Amino acid sequence: MSRSFGKYNEDRAIDFLQSSGFTIVDRNFYASRLGEIDIIAKKGSILHFIEVKSSRGNFEPIYNITPSKLNKIIKSVYYYMNKKRLNYAFCIDALIIKGDNIELIENITL
Repeated sequence: MSRSFGKYNEDRAIDFLQSSGFTIVDRNFYASRLGEIDIIAKKGSILHFIEVKSSRGNFEPIYNITPSKLNKIIKSVYYYMNKKRLNYAFCIDALIIKGDNIELIENITL
């Protein structure tokens, strides 16, 4: 997947989240060797760490969030919270983009 395709879909994700009442806090936060958090947004008193996955074909993008990837996301979230000295309730979400369809799946760690 090209970088421009990924950036385009992250921009679509931002628009979707803002129209759904989220406030964007941070984007593409690089958490040292752990990886990157695509979007950090707040809605109400909850901080949402959002992994954006998209696909051009018939493949379901959610399957790209493997247990190993999820583990890196979780570690990145704690790295972010510690670095920013935050004490918020938070959840880890996936935002799936497939063609014209955009779906937010909240609390993917449950």
